[in-house]
Amino acid sequence: MKVLIRESIAEAGVDLLRAKFDVDVDSESPLDEIIAGYDAIIIRSATKLTAEVIAKAERLKVIGRAGVGVDNVDVDAATRRGIVVANAPEATVVSAAEQTIGLLVALARNIPQAHAALKQGRWERSRWGGVELDGKTLAVIGFGRIGQQVARRALGLGMRVVGYDPFVSDERFRELGVEHSPTLGDALGAGDFVTLHSPLTPETTGLIGRESIAKMRDGARLVNAARGGLVDEEALGDAIRSGKLAGAALDVFSSEPYTGPLLELDNIVVTPHLAASTDEAQDRAGVIVAEQVAAALEGGVVSTAVNIPIVDVADFEVLGPFIPLAAKLGRLALELAGGAPRQIVVGAHGPLSDHDTRLLTVAALNGAFQGRVDQTVNYVNAPLIARERGIDVAEERFRASREYMNLVEVRVKTATEEIAVAGTTIGPEPRLFLAGALGYAIDIELEARMVFFRYDDVPGVIGRVGTMFGEAGVNIANMAVSRTKEGGRALMVFSIDTACPPELVEQLHAEGIGDARFIDLA
Repeated sequence: MKVLIRESIAEAGVDLLRAKFDVDVDSESPLDEIIAGYDAIIIRSATKLTAEVIAKAERLKVIGRAGVGVDNVDVDAATRRGIVVANAPEATVVSAAEQTIGLLVALARNIPQAHAALKQGRWERSRWGGVELDGKTLAVIGFGRIGQQVARRALGLGMRVVGYDPFVSDERFRELGVEHSPTLGDALGAGDFVTLHSPLTPETTGLIGRESIAKMRDGARLVNAARGGLVDEEALGDAIRSGKLAGAALDVFSSEPYTGPLLELDNIVVTPHLAASTDEAQDRAGVIVAEQVAAALEGGVVSTAVNIPIVDVADFEVLGPFIPLAAKLGRLALELAGGAPRQIVVGAHGPLSDHDTRLLTVAALNGAFQGRVDQTVNYVNAPLIARERGIDVAEERFRASREYMNLVEVRVKTATEEIAVAGTTIGPEPRLFLAGALGYAIDIELEARMVFFRYDDVPGVIGRVGTMFGEAGVNIANMAVSRTKEGGRALMVFSIDTACPPELVEQLHAEGIGDARFIDLA
């Protein structure tokens, strides 16, 4: 088999591949002209593997990305052609954690400012005195792999560490000796220093803005080596100029290269996105991706695959239509549960249960964790993510299915409640249908935008809700209603064509019609 190394990786990775395969290192030849002759390709960030290039890769079995992101690879196009896409997500964990600690120390002791002054001939001992980290409180926002590594190091510096992550169990915090803050506001208010390690999603964009800064301690300091978009940079600048915050250390920015006004502030430490830029991290990425490419070509387990792994053909023929269903049910169950999951149970009902349903379980976990953890989630690493966060994962199989031939069920247990949803597939496409939710039988097709209402079963509620959505210009595409008994509680579920404007959400809550939940399953 032939492997093309398009961008440089560690020599140890090249040697590993040369011992097994015919390897070419070629960064010059036109890629679309030569890719048809290779079984594997290794790239970094510069090479763009578009759908057009992938279409010409007649022999290609695996794409190895020596790094974390795969934005330069059309993963959907690769998946459709049965090409495994693997990356090296663990390669930069240590370097990112160490960069965070370096920024933390530099911020506390004004090291860059004192260095620059002395280099310019100014001996300014009194101006650049700092504060000690020992005995101070560090609030870690986002407690995934990097956040946990930062917490370990901060504890070694004698700091008290509190953490906030709605998708990490209490047990995991306790294992690491970290106090678990129940809300973001509690964590922000506890920290003398605050460090960010959350994923960048529509919900976390601008996570640190004027409202959240107001909840921070007066004189607190902020560190961000995660994602630039987590911070409202204008609000941060205003908070530092006013004295609300004593300073900040930033490795990432909303737009890079950054040349904005934060650079003019003396009490802001900045670095040009260096979190992953260590020799060890880059070498580690090369070796990891070489190992993954070798595993893919030799039929082994590709533990960092970012698309669907190869499964038994017979099982996949049966399970295939239920994989996207399980993913949507996992996401829906976690959204409805709201709190941090302690257990996720995936059940298969009917003839489906005769097959290896572990693929349904990882699909449900994959859906549940998308956009909620600080790393790329895939069908291989989703179980590991659950274990790292102290979430118990269980499978159940039931040969009988009461109302449908096959049914997939996902239950999420939090500290206070258990939420269950179930679904099935209909037709040759297949179409994904919700069959049960929140203790009610229901029958509605799952769409990108869903709304769930629990309300008292009294006349007029459906009409009032429909009128409010109509007046707001939001079209209801489908609707289903269920109840347990006449005059009791009822569930209304419907799909909508466009997102609800904030005014409509506020109106629904203000009128007290019922418990309204707006779920994005896109």
